[in-house]
Amino acid sequence: MILRVPPRLSSINAFLNSSTSPLMLRNLKAFLPIRFNSQAAASETVKPLHGTVASHRSYILINAPSPPTMFPARFSTPLQRALQLQVTRWGGVVNFAWTGPDVTPAAVTAFSPLGGRIELPALSEDNVDEIAETLKQHATTATNAPPPTDGRIHMYVCTHGERDCRCGDTGGKVFQALKEEVQRRGVSNEVVLGEVGHVGGHQFAANLLVFPHGEWLGRLTPEDVPSVLEAILSSDVQPLASNDPPLLPNFWRGRMGLAKDEQLALHSEVVADRRFEVGKGR
Repeated sequence: MILRVPPRLSSINAFLNSSTSPLMLRNLKAFLPIRFNSQAAASETVKPLHGTVASHRSYILINAPSPPTMFPARFSTPLQRALQLQVTRWGGVVNFAWTGPDVTPAAVTAFSPLGGRIELPALSEDNVDEIAETLKQHATTATNAPPPTDGRIHMYVCTHGERDCRCGDTGGKVFQALKEEVQRRGVSNEVVLGEVGHVGGHQFAANLLVFPHGEWLGRLTPEDVPSVLEAILSSDVQPLASNDPPLLPNFWRGRMGLAKDEQLALHSEVVADRRFEVGKGR
């Protein structure tokens, strides 16, 4: 029997499902390297972006010895694990970042909604407990004064390619596009641009973390960079409050300081407000 492929079928899957022989269909599907559960594939493709950031009260970055593009798939150190063990109790997340060779190795930078930004000395066996306590106070103690910042915007792109190729490919391209756009605009003194290790959600690559705002953005492409950077540069350089609207709703994954249900509720409010404004304009 000669099996002829109809010339106008839009996909192999459609052709296979049009076959009149169930046995032939099963045999062909067993050998073809494609996904035949179209509903599952569609759900993966259109997974909502918003509400995908795990709840955390502080994001803590350790200066890495090399860029994340050189990290193995699983990258950690005993000191990082010791610090993570302590800060997990109150909602801290520890990661590695690279902003260039001219930084102190293992020095710590942290951001939190209540404490803003803080710089701490290089992490060591002698000071890990002290640094953990300082970070706890920074993230959990509210004051009447605005959270301190250094007046600059800190942006970190996940480029951890060994963990997932999408982060290395798309993340690397977005990082390079951001670097070029920052230079083109002449705002290098206003922006700290870095690379960061695995942040979770590599299916949303390219992922961008924006501080001190606390915003997590995803599904960025190099073409998005000019408008995204424009919106970030136009914003106040302060941690965003829990009820502040997302900085860039179309790319918004979530915000530091918000639980996932709070992220979903905030995004729903923005969508509802947009619909209301559109309705008013008719």
